[in-house]
Amino acid sequence: MKTGKLAEMKGGWFVGDFDPVCLKAKEAEAACKYYKAGDKEGKHVHRIATEVTVIASGKVKMNGHLLGAGDIIVLSPGEASDFQAIEDTITMVVKFPSVMGDKYPA
Repeated sequence: MKTGKLAEMKGGWFVGDFDPVCLKAKEAEAACKYYKAGDKEGKHVHRIATEVTVIASGKVKMNGHLLGAGDIIVLSPGEASDFQAIEDTITMVVKFPSVMGDKYPA
């Protein structure tokens, strides 16, 4: 059994083809991300990866849509998105495949 600490992972990413990581994998990336109300991520796009985000708790605004706990968002390659935490929020994110540098300003 291998163990790790989420606090030791960069930005909450614990699976993927990068370091540090709990499970090295080229096929996918996974993260548990914590946001404070008001936190933002600028509009960006992945050219190769598909990104799936689950809002585990809290409320966010993505691409003008208000989303809350239990909502699932799937972004296809080339589909741009922005992000703002309306409340303290926890998300679970899966991207596949794991491609370093596949994040571009949109």
